[in-house]
Amino acid sequence: MRRKGIAPRAKSFDTKADAERWARSLEAELDRCGALPDTRSAEKTTLAQVLERYRDTVSPTKRSSVTEIARINAILRRPICHRTMTLLSSADLATYRDERLKSVAPATVIRELNTISHAIDTARREWDIHLAQNPCKLVRRPSPPKGRTRRLEGDEEQRLLTAADKGRVPYLRPLIELAVETGMRRGELLSLTWENVDLDRRVAHLPLTKNGSSRDVPLSTRAVATLMKLRTGESAKVFTAAPNAVRLAWERLRRRVGLNDLHLHDLRHEAVSRLFEKGFNVVEVASISGHRELRMLQRYTHLRAADLAKRLG
Repeated sequence: MRRKGIAPRAKSFDTKADAERWARSLEAELDRCGALPDTRSAEKTTLAQVLERYRDTVSPTKRSSVTEIARINAILRRPICHRTMTLLSSADLATYRDERLKSVAPATVIRELNTISHAIDTARREWDIHLAQNPCKLVRRPSPPKGRTRRLEGDEEQRLLTAADKGRVPYLRPLIELAVETGMRRGELLSLTWENVDLDRRVAHLPLTKNGSSRDVPLSTRAVATLMKLRTGESAKVFTAAPNAVRLAWERLRRRVGLNDLHLHDLRHEAVSRLFEKGFNVVEVASISGHRELRMLQRYTHLRAADLAKRLG
Protein backbone atom coordinates (compact mmCIF):
# COMPACT_ATOMS: atom_id res chain seq x y z
CA MET A 1 0.00 0.00 0.00
CA ARG A 2 1.53 3.32 -1.09
CA ARG A 3 0.64 6.96 -0.62
CA LYS A 4 2.76 9.99 -1.28
CA GLY A 5 4.65 11.16 1.77
CA ILE A 6 4.02 7.96 3.76
CA ALA A 7 6.24 4.92 4.05
CA PRO A 8 4.83 1.95 2.09
CA ARG A 9 3.14 -0.81 4.05
CA ALA A 10 3.01 -4.46 2.97
CA LYS A 11 1.55 -7.66 4.30
CA SER A 12 0.83 -11.15 2.96
CA PHE A 13 -2.54 -12.87 3.13
CA ASP A 14 -3.96 -16.26 2.26
CA THR A 15 -6.86 -14.78 0.31
CA LYS A 16 -7.42 -11.69 -1.79
CA ALA A 17 -10.51 -10.81 0.26
CA ASP A 18 -8.45 -10.62 3.46
CA ALA A 19 -5.85 -8.44 1.71
CA GLU A 20 -8.49 -6.06 0.41
CA ARG A 21 -10.11 -5.82 3.84
CA TRP A 22 -6.74 -4.93 5.37
CA ALA A 23 -6.04 -2.31 2.71
CA ARG A 24 -9.48 -0.74 3.10
CA SER A 25 -9.08 -0.47 6.86
CA LEU A 26 -5.69 1.23 6.50
CA GLU A 27 -7.01 3.65 3.90
CA ALA A 28 -9.98 4.53 6.08
CA GLU A 29 -7.69 5.17 9.03
CA LEU A 30 -5.39 7.26 6.86
CA ASP A 31 -8.31 9.37 5.66
CA ARG A 32 -9.50 9.83 9.22
CA CYS A 33 -6.23 10.54 10.99
CA GLY A 34 -3.85 11.58 8.21
CA ALA A 35 -1.33 8.91 9.18
CA LEU A 36 -1.02 5.15 8.92
CA PRO A 37 -1.39 3.39 12.27
CA ASP A 38 1.12 0.80 13.39
CA THR A 39 -0.88 -2.40 13.19
CA ARG A 40 2.05 -4.79 13.61
CA SER A 41 1.24 -5.59 17.24
CA ALA A 42 -2.39 -6.31 16.40
CA GLU A 43 -1.31 -8.50 13.47
CA LYS A 44 0.91 -10.65 15.69
CA THR A 45 -1.26 -10.74 18.84
CA THR A 46 -4.03 -13.30 19.22
CA LEU A 47 -7.22 -12.91 21.24
CA ALA A 48 -5.82 -15.58 23.57
CA GLN A 49 -2.77 -13.43 24.34
CA VAL A 50 -4.95 -10.40 25.04
CA LEU A 51 -7.21 -12.39 27.37
CA GLU A 52 -4.26 -13.98 29.17
CA ARG A 53 -2.65 -10.60 29.81
CA TYR A 54 -5.97 -9.17 30.95
CA ARG A 55 -6.49 -12.18 33.26
CA ASP A 56 -3.03 -11.82 34.79
CA THR A 57 -2.89 -8.02 35.17
CA VAL A 58 -6.41 -6.61 35.30
CA SER A 59 -8.66 -9.31 36.73
CA PRO A 60 -6.73 -9.68 40.04
CA THR A 61 -7.53 -6.04 40.86
CA LYS A 62 -11.27 -6.73 40.86
CA ARG A 63 -13.37 -7.98 43.76
CA SER A 64 -14.89 -10.56 41.41
CA SER A 65 -11.44 -11.75 40.34
CA VAL A 66 -11.99 -15.46 41.06
CA THR A 67 -15.13 -15.59 38.95
CA GLU A 68 -13.69 -13.56 36.09
CA ILE A 69 -10.45 -15.55 35.95
CA ALA A 70 -12.44 -18.78 35.77
CA ARG A 71 -14.58 -17.28 32.98
CA ILE A 72 -11.52 -16.21 30.98
CA ASN A 73 -9.90 -19.64 31.39
CA ALA A 74 -13.05 -21.19 29.93
CA ILE A 75 -13.07 -18.75 26.98
CA LEU A 76 -9.40 -19.53 26.26
CA ARG A 77 -10.36 -23.11 25.39
CA ARG A 78 -12.51 -21.89 22.48
CA PRO A 79 -11.21 -21.86 18.87
CA ILE A 80 -11.96 -18.14 18.49
CA CYS A 81 -8.97 -17.36 20.71
CA HIS A 82 -6.56 -18.39 17.93
CA ARG A 83 -7.69 -15.40 15.85
CA THR A 84 -5.27 -12.49 15.61
CA MET A 85 -6.68 -9.14 16.61
CA THR A 86 -6.63 -7.77 13.07
CA LEU A 87 -8.57 -10.76 11.74
CA LEU A 88 -11.02 -10.98 14.64
CA SER A 89 -14.37 -9.87 13.25
CA SER A 90 -17.85 -9.29 14.58
CA ALA A 91 -18.93 -12.32 12.52
CA ASP A 92 -16.45 -14.49 14.48
CA LEU A 93 -17.88 -13.23 17.75
CA ALA A 94 -21.46 -13.69 16.57
CA THR A 95 -20.66 -17.31 15.69
CA TYR A 96 -19.09 -17.74 19.13
CA ARG A 97 -22.24 -16.30 20.71
CA ASP A 98 -24.55 -18.64 18.80
CA GLU A 99 -22.46 -21.72 19.61
CA ARG A 100 -22.34 -20.88 23.31
CA LEU A 101 -26.10 -20.30 23.45
CA LYS A 102 -26.57 -23.97 22.58
CA SER A 103 -25.05 -25.03 25.90
CA VAL A 104 -25.24 -22.13 28.38
CA ALA A 105 -27.75 -19.51 29.48
CA PRO A 106 -27.97 -16.09 27.77
CA ALA A 107 -26.73 -14.38 30.95
CA THR A 108 -23.51 -16.43 30.78
CA VAL A 109 -22.95 -15.47 27.14
CA ILE A 110 -23.55 -11.79 27.94
CA ARG A 111 -20.92 -11.91 30.70
CA GLU A 112 -18.42 -13.64 28.42
CA LEU A 113 -18.89 -11.13 25.60
CA ASN A 114 -18.60 -8.24 28.05
CA THR A 115 -15.34 -9.67 29.39
CA ILE A 116 -13.93 -10.07 25.87
CA SER A 117 -15.04 -6.55 24.99
CA HIS A 118 -13.40 -4.99 28.03
CA ALA A 119 -10.18 -6.91 27.41
CA ILE A 120 -10.07 -5.61 23.82
CA ASP A 121 -10.79 -2.05 24.99
CA THR A 122 -7.94 -2.32 27.51
CA ALA A 123 -5.58 -3.62 24.81
CA ARG A 124 -6.49 -0.73 22.52
CA ARG A 125 -6.10 1.94 25.18
CA GLU A 126 -3.10 0.68 27.16
CA TRP A 127 -1.19 -2.02 25.28
CA ASP A 128 -0.63 -0.39 21.88
CA ILE A 129 -2.89 -2.86 20.07
CA HIS A 130 -4.32 -0.77 17.26
CA LEU A 131 -7.81 -1.61 16.05
CA ALA A 132 -10.09 0.72 14.16
CA GLN A 133 -12.93 -0.38 16.42
CA ASN A 134 -13.81 -3.01 18.99
CA PRO A 135 -15.61 -5.78 17.03
CA CYS A 136 -17.27 -7.05 20.20
CA LYS A 137 -19.25 -3.84 20.49
CA LEU A 138 -20.85 -4.54 17.11
CA VAL A 139 -22.24 -7.90 18.23
CA ARG A 140 -25.82 -8.11 19.40
CA ARG A 141 -26.10 -9.46 22.92
CA PRO A 142 -28.67 -12.18 23.68
CA SER A 143 -31.83 -11.02 25.38
CA PRO A 144 -31.20 -11.17 29.13
CA PRO A 145 -33.47 -13.54 31.04
CA LYS A 146 -36.30 -12.16 33.07
CA GLY A 147 -35.70 -11.97 36.80
CA ARG A 148 -36.58 -15.16 38.65
CA THR A 149 -39.87 -15.20 40.53
CA ARG A 150 -39.28 -18.43 42.45
CA ARG A 151 -40.35 -18.33 46.08
CA LEU A 152 -40.72 -20.95 48.76
CA GLU A 153 -44.13 -22.55 48.63
CA GLY A 154 -46.05 -24.60 51.18
CA ASP A 155 -43.77 -26.71 53.37
CA GLU A 156 -40.68 -26.35 51.16
CA GLU A 157 -38.70 -24.43 53.78
CA GLN A 158 -39.36 -27.05 56.44
CA ARG A 159 -38.49 -29.85 54.01
CA LEU A 160 -35.17 -28.18 53.28
CA LEU A 161 -34.37 -27.73 56.97
CA THR A 162 -35.37 -31.29 57.85
CA ALA A 163 -33.22 -32.70 55.04
CA ALA A 164 -30.32 -30.47 56.10
CA ASP A 165 -30.56 -31.85 59.65
CA LYS A 166 -30.30 -35.39 58.29
CA GLY A 167 -27.34 -34.56 56.06
CA ARG A 168 -23.64 -34.56 56.86
CA VAL A 169 -23.08 -30.80 56.39
CA PRO A 170 -23.71 -29.11 59.76
CA TYR A 171 -23.56 -25.53 58.47
CA LEU A 172 -26.27 -25.95 55.82
CA ARG A 173 -29.32 -25.49 58.07
CA PRO A 174 -28.04 -22.28 59.74
CA LEU A 175 -26.96 -20.97 56.33
CA ILE A 176 -30.49 -21.45 54.99
CA GLU A 177 -32.07 -19.88 58.06
CA LEU A 178 -29.85 -16.82 57.92
CA ALA A 179 -30.36 -16.41 54.16
CA VAL A 180 -34.14 -16.39 54.63
CA GLU A 181 -34.03 -14.13 57.69
CA THR A 182 -31.46 -11.55 56.56
CA GLY A 183 -31.57 -11.50 52.77
CA MET A 184 -27.77 -11.64 52.61
CA ARG A 185 -26.07 -12.98 49.51
CA ARG A 186 -24.09 -16.19 49.70
CA GLY A 187 -20.79 -14.30 49.52
CA GLU A 188 -21.87 -11.94 52.28
CA LEU A 189 -22.82 -14.81 54.58
CA LEU A 190 -19.56 -16.64 53.93
CA SER A 191 -17.47 -13.51 54.57
CA LEU A 192 -19.28 -12.61 57.79
CA THR A 193 -16.98 -12.52 60.83
CA TRP A 194 -17.87 -12.68 64.51
CA GLU A 195 -16.07 -9.40 65.00
CA ASN A 196 -18.79 -7.76 62.90
CA VAL A 197 -21.74 -9.47 64.59
CA ASP A 198 -23.30 -7.67 67.55
CA LEU A 199 -25.88 -9.98 69.06
CA ASP A 200 -26.81 -7.50 71.78
CA ARG A 201 -27.69 -4.78 69.27
CA ARG A 202 -28.93 -7.43 66.81
CA VAL A 203 -26.86 -6.08 63.92
CA ALA A 204 -24.46 -7.72 61.47
CA HIS A 205 -21.99 -5.35 59.81
CA LEU A 206 -20.80 -6.04 56.25
CA PRO A 207 -17.65 -3.95 55.57
CA LEU A 208 -17.66 -4.60 51.83
CA THR A 209 -20.63 -5.75 49.74
CA LYS A 210 -21.24 -6.50 46.07
CA ASN A 211 -21.91 -2.86 45.20
CA GLY A 212 -18.70 -1.71 46.89
CA SER A 213 -20.22 -0.14 50.01
CA SER A 214 -20.71 -1.31 53.58
CA ARG A 215 -24.04 -1.93 55.27
CA ASP A 216 -25.57 -2.98 58.57
CA VAL A 217 -28.09 -5.80 58.48
CA PRO A 218 -30.66 -5.99 61.29
CA LEU A 219 -31.10 -9.45 62.79
CA SER A 220 -34.45 -10.99 63.57
CA THR A 221 -35.03 -13.02 66.72
CA ARG A 222 -34.68 -16.20 64.70
CA ALA A 223 -31.43 -14.98 63.12
CA VAL A 224 -29.97 -14.15 66.55
CA ALA A 225 -30.92 -17.59 67.87
CA THR A 226 -29.28 -19.25 64.86
CA LEU A 227 -26.07 -17.25 65.33
CA MET A 228 -25.92 -18.02 69.04
CA LYS A 229 -25.95 -21.74 68.23
CA LEU A 230 -23.11 -21.25 65.76
CA ARG A 231 -20.88 -19.24 68.09
CA THR A 232 -18.26 -21.64 69.43
CA GLY A 233 -15.21 -19.37 69.58
CA GLU A 234 -13.18 -21.66 67.32
CA SER A 235 -13.12 -19.48 64.20
CA ALA A 236 -13.05 -15.80 63.28
CA LYS A 237 -15.65 -16.41 60.56
CA VAL A 238 -19.25 -17.40 61.12
CA PHE A 239 -19.02 -19.92 58.27
CA THR A 240 -15.68 -21.49 57.34
CA ALA A 241 -16.90 -23.31 54.23
CA ALA A 242 -15.61 -22.44 50.76
CA PRO A 243 -18.10 -21.08 48.19
CA ASN A 244 -17.79 -24.14 45.96
CA ALA A 245 -18.35 -26.47 48.91
CA VAL A 246 -21.56 -24.60 49.73
CA ARG A 247 -22.68 -24.81 46.11
CA LEU A 248 -22.15 -28.57 45.98
CA ALA A 249 -23.83 -29.11 49.37
CA TRP A 250 -26.86 -27.10 48.24
CA GLU A 251 -27.15 -29.06 44.99
CA ARG A 252 -27.11 -32.35 46.88
CA LEU A 253 -29.70 -31.05 49.33
CA ARG A 254 -32.17 -29.84 46.74
CA ARG A 255 -31.88 -33.14 44.84
CA ARG A 256 -32.70 -35.05 48.00
CA VAL A 257 -35.71 -32.84 48.64
CA GLY A 258 -36.79 -32.88 44.99
CA LEU A 259 -36.57 -29.09 44.48
CA ASN A 260 -34.26 -29.01 41.48
CA ASP A 261 -35.67 -25.65 40.31
CA LEU A 262 -34.78 -23.87 43.56
CA HIS A 263 -31.57 -21.81 43.63
CA LEU A 264 -29.76 -20.77 46.79
CA HIS A 265 -30.09 -17.13 45.66
CA ASP A 266 -33.88 -17.61 45.63
CA LEU A 267 -33.71 -17.49 49.43
CA ARG A 268 -32.63 -13.85 49.13
CA HIS A 269 -35.68 -13.24 46.93
CA GLU A 270 -37.81 -14.88 49.60
CA ALA A 271 -36.30 -12.78 52.39
CA VAL A 272 -36.80 -9.47 50.58
CA SER A 273 -40.36 -10.37 49.62
CA ARG A 274 -41.15 -11.23 53.23
CA LEU A 275 -39.86 -7.83 54.35
CA PHE A 276 -42.38 -6.14 52.07
CA GLU A 277 -45.12 -8.44 53.33
CA LYS A 278 -44.28 -7.38 56.89
CA GLY A 279 -44.97 -3.78 55.92
CA PHE A 280 -41.47 -2.35 55.41
CA ASN A 281 -41.32 0.39 52.78
CA VAL A 282 -38.98 0.44 49.77
CA VAL A 283 -36.30 2.60 51.42
CA GLU A 284 -36.24 0.41 54.54
CA VAL A 285 -35.97 -2.78 52.51
CA ALA A 286 -33.20 -1.29 50.36
CA SER A 287 -31.19 -0.41 53.47
CA ILE A 288 -31.47 -4.02 54.65
CA SER A 289 -30.88 -5.76 51.32
CA GLY A 290 -28.22 -3.36 50.02
CA HIS A 291 -29.88 -2.45 46.72
CA ARG A 292 -28.55 0.91 45.53
CA GLU A 293 -31.15 1.29 42.79
CA LEU A 294 -34.68 1.05 44.11
CA ARG A 295 -36.00 -0.19 40.76
CA MET A 296 -33.88 -3.33 41.19
CA LEU A 297 -36.12 -4.31 44.09
CA GLN A 298 -38.86 -5.04 41.57
CA ARG A 299 -37.04 -8.27 40.77
CA TYR A 300 -37.30 -9.38 44.39
CA THR A 301 -40.72 -8.17 45.47
CA HIS A 302 -42.64 -11.17 44.22
CA LEU A 303 -45.61 -10.56 46.48
CA ARG A 304 -48.27 -13.20 46.29
CA ALA A 305 -51.52 -11.91 44.83
CA ALA A 306 -53.52 -13.93 47.36
CA ASP A 307 -51.72 -12.22 50.26
CA LEU A 308 -52.34 -8.80 48.74
CA ALA A 309 -56.01 -9.64 48.30
CA LYS A 310 -56.31 -10.30 52.05
CA ARG A 311 -54.91 -6.84 52.78
CA LEU A 312 -57.42 -5.30 50.39
CA GLY A 313 -60.25 -6.71 52.47
